[in-house]
Amino acid sequence: MEASRIINEQKAAMVVQKLAYTTTDDRFDTDIFTMNQPNYNFKNAKEVKKHIYHYLIADSKTEENFAKQLDASDVVVVYVKLPKGFFIPTPVGDYNPDWAVAFKEGSVQYIYFVAETKGSMSSLQMRKIEEIKIECAERFFDKLSSDNVQLKYSKIDSFDTLWKIANGR
Repeated sequence: MEASRIINEQKAAMVVQKLAYTTTDDRFDTDIFTMNQPNYNFKNAKEVKKHIYHYLIADSKTEENFAKQLDASDVVVVYVKLPKGFFIPTPVGDYNPDWAVAFKEGSVQYIYFVAETKGSMSSLQMRKIEEIKIECAERFFDKLSSDNVQLKYSKIDSFDTLWKIANGR
């Protein structure tokens, strides 16, 4: 079973090397923010200021701390914990990034930022499939960025990391 998993991961990694995304006119409907949401335990909801909703249910302490930092930032206009309905198709299954953040115009190099929060930046701590999905997301958002949009995607571990990358460092 372990050998099969490793072989499948390596096949997927090889497919990703040749992967290319193209832009289309397809769009996600705004209904993804309200329809088919999982049944959350709202006792874990935290009040937030700049999120599109008044409350947020974070998946981890890392996400909870990140949301606090977004709320405290003078340059963040709005952010959202992306719903499960927003996904990027990849050869190893759909990928759902964690966050979308919009900064004040003129405050950073990339006004729009999509982020995947991880407690650690070490790829050794991620599963291979997750690593492949993140690599696909990088290609997906690179394609969108190449179409003259001030958009950046990155794996981050804190607001400080987000800030550095959003400023092109």
